[in-house]
Amino acid sequence: MSVERMDNVGIVVEELEDAIEFFTELGLELEGRAPIEGEWADGVTGLHAMRVEIAMMRTPDGHSRLELSRFRAPAVIADHRRAPVNALGYLRVMFTVDDIDDTLARLAPRGAEVVGEVVRYQDAYRLCYIRGPEGILIGLAQELKRRTAPGQEPPSLSPAEPETKR
Repeated sequence: MSVERMDNVGIVVEELEDAIEFFTELGLELEGRAPIEGEWADGVTGLHAMRVEIAMMRTPDGHSRLELSRFRAPAVIADHRRAPVNALGYLRVMFTVDDIDDTLARLAPRGAEVVGEVVRYQDAYRLCYIRGPEGILIGLAQELKRRTAPGQEPPSLSPAEPETKR
């Protein structure tokens, strides 16, 4: 048996409302909110007496989801929000946007800050990392030209460094 799909990426935040507003401005849609607690939640997380409020955000194409979580109990014990891009473990989530400059302008009033700079990767993408709400690291990618037929997936980014700026 193999994986059928990736269901969601989870991010723990202190201010759920701010995170929902930020990701809504980015273009995600609020799918729903729910309190999570009880024996089943304790069992799956390994946390005793866990209580959390979640908000599930969905990308416009409906294929990807982001689960934002605000823990009420137990207290958060670690904070990795300001970790540099070469830190071990989960680090960032990346979104493809239609216009990176417009996206940055819309997110700036909500506290988004570009980590380095907007760069150009070959003739395929413009890319940047931003720090979003609470310092969450988010990647943005703008396709420069479509190199595939409609309905096919665009080329994925290789691990090579971007070649030139802007």
